[in-house]
Amino acid sequence: MTEMRDLGIVYVTGGASGLGAAVVEAVAAAGGKPAVLDRVAPQSGVPHAITDVADTAAVAASVEELVRTVGPPDAVVTAAGTDSCGPLATVPAEDWERVIGVNLIGTAAVVRACLSHLEQSRGTVVTIGSTLGLRAAGDATAYCASKFGVVGFSRALATELAGRVGVTMVIPGGMRTHFFDGRDEQYKPPPDAKLSDPADVARAIVMVLQQPEGFELREVVAAPSTEPSWP
Repeated sequence: MTEMRDLGIVYVTGGASGLGAAVVEAVAAAGGKPAVLDRVAPQSGVPHAITDVADTAAVAASVEELVRTVGPPDAVVTAAGTDSCGPLATVPAEDWERVIGVNLIGTAAVVRACLSHLEQSRGTVVTIGSTLGLRAAGDATAYCASKFGVVGFSRALATELAGRVGVTMVIPGGMRTHFFDGRDEQYKPPPDAKLSDPADVARAIVMVLQQPEGFELREVVAAPSTEPSWP
């Protein structure tokens, strides 16, 4: 039986909170060395670089900073994400475009900045999609556009990098995080909603990262059995 892969150094975007913080904890617990790219410092005290993933130049500089201080990545998990709910006509343009910038442009920017290092280590990219990247919802044009984009990006990247860098898209359903904070009540999950613990999704991501070199779980849906947006 092929041995599972050591995690090595794992860069996590959005690692200061939510799913990203859960991934940081899970990677460390599994013997890996997490490093965070986020707009704020993680409370866990793990190595980090302060950056806005929607700023491609800033991402490139922050990745180089982490390479110098922590070492080159063996894997990247693009957990940074945001949303701006509401009808297209009422969501301010800058808010709508911010969602695309963080969720889609930010995903590509981090992968691009890390790619040469990942090719050297035959490493792994884990992108974070969403069930709303496969099924559309009203008043979610920005989020759906960004996550549908992540689906296309991930599938094209997997084809482009086949045999050189592993690419897996993890597709979570709703999770119990602060992601829903600050929304109008109509855009929050109902009190009886069955949401995933982000730690469970993070363990699935670690499982992906541990797969032997050359074997890939290309797409993984991680959601409660009663997830309303799946299938």
